[in-house]
Amino acid sequence: MVPDVGMNPMGPLGIQSTATPATTNDYNRAMPRFEIDRDYLSKTLIDLLNTPSPTGDTDWAISFVEQELEVFGIHAGRTYKGALVANMPGLSDESPRALTAHVDTLGAMVAEIKPSGRLRMSAIGGINWSSIESEGVTVMTKSGRGIAGSIVLTNGATHVNKKSGSEDRNGDTLEIRLDEVTASAEETRMLGIEVGDFVYLDPRVVFNASSGFIRSRFLDDKACVASLLAALKAISDAGVTPMRRTSVLISNFEEVGHGGVDGLPDDLAELLVLDMAVVGTGQQGSEFHCSVCVKDASGPYSRRFTDKIRSIAEKNGVDLKPDIYPYYASDGSQYWRSGGRAEVALIGPGVDTSHAYERTHISALVNTATLIAEYLIEE
Repeated sequence: MVPDVGMNPMGPLGIQSTATPATTNDYNRAMPRFEIDRDYLSKTLIDLLNTPSPTGDTDWAISFVEQELEVFGIHAGRTYKGALVANMPGLSDESPRALTAHVDTLGAMVAEIKPSGRLRMSAIGGINWSSIESEGVTVMTKSGRGIAGSIVLTNGATHVNKKSGSEDRNGDTLEIRLDEVTASAEETRMLGIEVGDFVYLDPRVVFNASSGFIRSRFLDDKACVASLLAALKAISDAGVTPMRRTSVLISNFEEVGHGGVDGLPDDLAELLVLDMAVVGTGQQGSEFHCSVCVKDASGPYSRRFTDKIRSIAEKNGVDLKPDIYPYYASDGSQYWRSGGRAEVALIGPGVDTSHAYERTHISALVNTATLIAEYLIEE
């Protein structure tokens, strides 16, 4: 029989398993109590990925999430920094909880209009410069006009520059070549472009519905935002109230290191951070799983809270991989550095080739959404 923890008697709970394909060990696991709407999850993620939101220019994406929350009857407000904070009532006000995911992404700003009319960039966040060469971009002017272009190596023609293949790729050697008739700084300025304009990288979203893979830029951290929304939809559809009073923070300055405390209540007992899981050599996680980070470059996360999340996953059929991320920090790290007193744990779907052209699988997203939903109704 499905437990009635946190249930509204007027709403049924889904009992269809949404875990990854079964292995021998999976048969000993319990069934999740929520059905995650995969169509909603994938569509929401694709729409969000196609909404530009480099750190400092996130209003469109914040509005997108705000509208989705309103559909579920969750009212949210903006902080002065532009983050989104929602507060959901729970069955108890004791030991309140919060979840956070960030909607801001990597990007760039115009740092210089060169005499040639091309643009030098200043990176926003930890861009892997070599991964953005030949990428399409949109330069967003102050007037709201988007001007297309692409990122190329300065003097990049191999027929002219024998060292083009071996030169370092960085902010000084790469430039934006505009798809406009301009050969001088003056002509470029006449287009409305100025130093400080934001540069959006083309996300190049591809969802292979037959295999379940999603590849795109900025799965960090829009994969988690979409998973969170899918979890909240599952709870709403089931007519379930969270066990504890819960805040939801959609932060917008994570990629530059100060997004994790904006607007959160002072009385939190637990903060569950939702951020992409590292996939690579030496890691346990994969694109098919949700991972829990036990330690990153800032140090260990809360042991008791992490163990609690692992127990919830095991009890509800979520294949959760514990892992250590060597070159990583999160909004949870910033929350603690800012004086936050709550316990902090971190989960997220596995994302391959982070901070470049990334990829994940729908099963990792469903596992993450399921774990979020189960956590919200846990004692």
